[in-house]
Amino acid sequence: MRPIIEFCSSNMHHGTDRVMETLEANPDYDVIEYGCLGNCGECAYQPFAMLNGDVVLAESAEELLEELVRRIRITEELDKLLGG
Repeated sequence: MRPIIEFCSSNMHHGTDRVMETLEANPDYDVIEYGCLGNCGECAYQPFAMLNGDVVLAESAEELLEELVRRIRITEELDKLLGG
């Protein structure tokens, strides 16, 4: 299953624009930017994105990228183990 990674344009001031650009370079990922994802509490205070519908939070944009990639790898490994 291709990971779907969603970003809120209102969160870009945390540096998530760079995270989004990095992930967009991978043709195996579906990266989508929305005007609002409805997570205003998180959005105002820290970098975040949604991965396959789950909120991913981090202290910095760099940590967000690392966490997204980590979770994508875990999902891919589970898919392989389950024969997907």
